Amino acid sequence: MKVFKFGGASVNSVERIQNLARILQPYSGEKIMVIISAMGKTTNALEKVAEAFFAGKKEEALGLFEQVKQQHLTTAKYLLVTGYLACERQLRDFFTEAEWLLHDQPVREYDYYYDQLVSTGELFSTAIVSAFLTETGIPNHWVDVRDIFRTDDDFRDAEIDWAYTSASVKEDIMPLFNNHNIVLTQGFIGSTDENESTTLGREGSDYSAAVFANMLDAESQTIWKDVVSVMNADPKQFPEAVSVPELNYNEVIEMAYYGAQIIHPKTIKPLQNKDIPLLVKSFIDPALPGTVIHNKAVPHLPPIIVLKEQQVLLEMRSRDFSFIGEHLVGQLYHLFEKWHLKPNLTQNGAISFLCVLDDKQEKIGKLAQDAAQLADVQIKRDLSLLTIRHYDQPVLEQLTKGKQILLRQQTPETIQLLLA
Repeated sequence: MKVFKFGGASVNSVERIQNLARILQPYSGEKIMVIISAMGKTTNALEKVAEAFFAGKKEEALGLFEQVKQQHLTTAKYLLVTGYLACERQLRDFFTEAEWLLHDQPVREYDYYYDQLVSTGELFSTAIVSAFLTETGIPNHWVDVRDIFRTDDDFRDAEIDWAYTSASVKEDIMPLFNNHNIVLTQGFIGSTDENESTTLGREGSDYSAAVFANMLDAESQTIWKDVVSVMNADPKQFPEAVSVPELNYNEVIEMAYYGAQIIHPKTIKPLQNKDIPLLVKSFIDPALPGTVIHNKAVPHLPPIIVLKEQQVLLEMRSRDFSFIGEHLVGQLYHLFEKWHLKPNLTQNGAISFLCVLDDKQEKIGKLAQDAAQLADVQIKRDLSLLTIRHYDQPVLEQLTKGKQILLRQQTPETIQLLLA
């Protein structure tokens, strides 16, 4: 049993969906659970629908949703011949589910409506992909994951009920593999016990796949991406970045913690618990080896570089030269929580507290106003935060040449530098 996850970029066009079928063909005869995200920019488009609806702009919301509908119907028409009418009926059922809501007036919180609308993107994409695979001779069984993944009602960041969901996987998913080699479903979404759609938060599709891998005792999970492998740096920022063929779970969690756009830590935990390897492979060139992530030590890793731009430094200084102690720091962390801000680096001195955050200007301004009730506050903007794991002196010198270092934190494994 393998678990494959295909993200939005891998299904964002007719050609990409045809490519997905080519990736699956060599695995004929194997049991594969396939998890698929919404197509391309669909999630962003549905977010605009939700925003317009919640703002009371019903006609605008319906117009934006009509564009999403037509994009999916057009994709289905280009892909399908014999299976088009059945796929269209399934899609229109999903469209109706959303449009009923759009004709109502919002009476609940925004996050509830966000989940009811945005979750439809995964239903649209999987209906089309499933129909196309069937038409091209790759039999599969489509499943609505909302019937499987039970969650709480923390909309936009729902927690899975592991006991209920595990029982559902055992009773409703495992038997399907007696008659089907491929079972195909959605990532990112679930449902409450009131049958209200929920979403699982950041990188929810990767996490969905990991939950299935854990509950199905899969031999591996593969995430198919538009990169050749995990790289030691973002190649858009560092053209000389190199592939990293092998990593362990702990290293990936550290990389994600420091801001690398790689695998979210919550995806790792279900895999780590059962020692299931995670493969990151290229859907553009599936023959490439990609990266394998496992539970073993990996010696001699290259320097792993994370550069976060648009950083802001907040310096809070005691007005009366009293120590910045646990009480004041606790109050500051309460403010971070209040404004949903996560410090990327902090440093505590005798009479000062420094923190580096992503420059979300409106929230930073409100944080600074609140913090000014506790201490003197200064803000510096347009900074960069450089993190290097497994650093060495030549790399340090190369990446800091001509830069002013405002702040430094260093351990034997990792160095962080705030640069102006």
